[in-house]
Amino acid sequence: MYPSKDNTQTLDFSLNEFQGMLDQTFQMVMGFYRHMESLKGFNAGTPEEMAALFDAPLPEDPQPLSEVFDEIREKVVATATGNFGKHMYAYVMSGGNQVSTLADLIMTTLNQNNTKWHLAPAMTEIERRVVKWAATMIGFTDNAGGAMVSAGSEANLAGLTVARNTFFKTLEVQNEGLFGVKPFILYASEETHNCIDKSMALLGLGRKYIRKIPTHANFTIRLDVLESQIKSDLAAGLQPFCIVGNAGTVNTGAIDPLESLALLAQKYQLWFHVDGAYGGLASGLPELRAAYRGIALADSIALDFHKWLYQPFEVGCVLVRDWQTLRASYHQHADYLDNNFDGTSVQFDFNDHYFQLSRNAKAFKVWTSIKVYGFERFRAMIRKDISLTQYLKAQVEASPDFEWLASGPLAVGCFRYRGTMVAESEKGAFNQRLVPALEADGRVFIMGTKLKGQFALRACLINHRKDHAAIDYLLSVIREVAEKQVPV
Repeated sequence: MYPSKDNTQTLDFSLNEFQGMLDQTFQMVMGFYRHMESLKGFNAGTPEEMAALFDAPLPEDPQPLSEVFDEIREKVVATATGNFGKHMYAYVMSGGNQVSTLADLIMTTLNQNNTKWHLAPAMTEIERRVVKWAATMIGFTDNAGGAMVSAGSEANLAGLTVARNTFFKTLEVQNEGLFGVKPFILYASEETHNCIDKSMALLGLGRKYIRKIPTHANFTIRLDVLESQIKSDLAAGLQPFCIVGNAGTVNTGAIDPLESLALLAQKYQLWFHVDGAYGGLASGLPELRAAYRGIALADSIALDFHKWLYQPFEVGCVLVRDWQTLRASYHQHADYLDNNFDGTSVQFDFNDHYFQLSRNAKAFKVWTSIKVYGFERFRAMIRKDISLTQYLKAQVEASPDFEWLASGPLAVGCFRYRGTMVAESEKGAFNQRLVPALEADGRVFIMGTKLKGQFALRACLINHRKDHAAIDYLLSVIREVAEKQVPV
């Protein structure tokens, strides 16, 4: 199918042609669901093989849609990692949800620039409402301000940007920069996500001035070492400014003592930022509320909706205690953006409350899926993921050829294959070689990590489609692939 001959003045197809294109797309999407049970965790070839698939010159002439769709099926769908299905355990992949798939299609078609109110009135109000709902989900202040961002990493960067600009307002760092200013010190546990390091570099504060605080055996931050380090930095004439608390680490799901961190931040008059990108939304479970005590005391919070709200990529969220704090960090007047000519406008413009000027309406799929499913259903899925992690732990501990290494109260666990090996170095080296062997096998996709220097397989179970059979299959595949490997 080519664009119609008489449509040389537009990129649009005729309505009948477009209907046919939508029908083909619908059939492709339905095919994903029909074959979901057999979807492999990893499908791609080598980097060289993948690059060769797309090694082609710039197309100057049109190609029939049917041919392009065939190419998509053969080169894109057939090589896609199995984020969609049950056998993805690497990183933090939630699988998305059907309602948000539909909402994304509508959002993309409307093509609203969710930056100034009069460009996207409904989408602006929906995003403001989703910010309020997010605060309600985690028990944060009703006055919270916030914005939808790409992901947890950007949410953390945004939170620390506001922290820097607000905490050092008297130094006018937004105007004067950081020239001649004493170093700002940030404190976080050694288990904190690397986006905090990246944020410190991007903000001009320097990775050198992150104090990585040791953790207890359960991978939560040591408060005694933290306070001692703050005192030491103050005595050295440095400027402590921020404590980062983990509301669920990526490695093990450890939740730092947030209330104690908040009180310590208050004691030394520091900004308190909570990285809740992985686990923050689990605070909405009544049975876990105590573990998150103190999250409401945060000055800023990072969340990630394509994790435990099961949204398609990408949508994260940054929250601060009020809208004015965001505006103070991001508002910048420009004549070409001014639409308040009579001085009476009460329009809310997101470009005054965040860095981006052009931004899609990420909140729409979140709003739509919460409306359709209800937050209680999301709670049930989070609860199921955590329960499946406990099932995985029980199966590992009952198996003589596996050993469990660590987990927190959430849905991520670390373990390894040990077979008949005894020496720690032997088991570590073997499991490091096991990861690429599993990727080459492709049936499941799982990655490794290190816990206090000890290599482990890390399984993240954030996916509402997983079940007990999927967990059994995971261990079966790992065992089968491991038994084919030559011992170290």
